[in-house]
Amino acid sequence: MAEKVQKPQKCIKVEEAKELHDNWCKKRAKRLQKKLGFEDAREFHWSVAELEEYLAYVKQESEAQGIKDPGIRIYMGAYPASKCKNGRGYSTLFMAPTGSRPGASGKDGGDPENNYSIDAFNRGGHGFPPNDY
Repeated sequence: MAEKVQKPQKCIKVEEAKELHDNWCKKRAKRLQKKLGFEDAREFHWSVAELEEYLAYVKQESEAQGIKDPGIRIYMGAYPASKCKNGRGYSTLFMAPTGSRPGASGKDGGDPENNYSIDAFNRGGHGFPPNDY
């Protein structure tokens, strides 16, 4: 039988997650919809298998570069309208590997730099219309 995995310290309760999402919808979603003229994507999905595959790739490539503690930075992005089925230019999220090479201190003394020699990760799905949390 597999070892029991401990809940990560940075997990948040469902109530906090709902509050964060509700705040985003109230303070940003309506303004964006008014400005853009359509309801934009605001939630994104990857399977656990896809995430594990990407994290294994980042670990492997980082280790080959001598990076011992790689990380992931998540960026917001938007597709060009010409690349969207509806011609709208929906928002997306993409993940970028981070990790300072040996001897580097990272940006701002502790914030690891982006590792541009490893590909970023995208192409998740999103709800249409968006799913509320």
